[in-house]
Amino acid sequence: MPDRPPQLFGRNPDFDNFPPFETEDLRQNLTRFLASPFAEPSGASQPVGNYRWGVYAFFDYDGEPIYVGQTSERLRTRIRRHLTNQRTDAVAMSVLDPFEVFEIEVWPLPGLQASNSRDAQAKQYLDALERLITEQAVEGSKFKAILNEKDPPPGSLVVNAPPSFRGRIVSERVFELRSHPDFRIARRSLIISRLAQVISEREVQGGLRRVLLIQAKRLQWLASRRYEALGGAASVAVETEDDSES
Repeated sequence: MPDRPPQLFGRNPDFDNFPPFETEDLRQNLTRFLASPFAEPSGASQPVGNYRWGVYAFFDYDGEPIYVGQTSERLRTRIRRHLTNQRTDAVAMSVLDPFEVFEIEVWPLPGLQASNSRDAQAKQYLDALERLITEQAVEGSKFKAILNEKDPPPGSLVVNAPPSFRGRIVSERVFELRSHPDFRIARRSLIISRLAQVISEREVQGGLRRVLLIQAKRLQWLASRRYEALGGAASVAVETEDDSES
């Protein structure tokens, strides 16, 4: 055994007291996104992450909507929990892969900023907005599905979508690393494997099995697209909702 770790390019990485590049890059870009000013209809403005109530949606490198959620504890807190510290069920159980998130869109609710989290009317409005954004995301998806394990809370209230703010959280350097289709195929396969392992070890509801099926379709579509682009026969292409309607 060597007395000390090998030196890499003249330095010992064991003594580095900072996270890996991609981790730090995500944190910096997420901080920048959440600090972006959001112009309210009233003319007021504040950082978009400061709004306590709101709905958010994540999009992948193809612009596909992959996850929709809501919060009454601040957009900053909830989104960071998803993407940086893996303390949400969606990430812990491999329903959502933070590596797949390229853009975020948020719908802040300034009118509810002073509302208590136990405010029944505010919660009813938040649920209705989540239903609307989920319906729009599903409609805009190639697969007519997103990766949420659970459906939005039911209800009869109908609302219109308020102004939103959308931006990317991936730098050009990370985009070059992660956007390569073979990397994405490998990463998606890994997440599917983890999710399948979770399902095999627990008594789960149908929602997780639905997510596994959707992810498998997403993987097949990406692998098929890559295969065809390199000269493979188009006959093995996966059928999406758009294809079935044509």
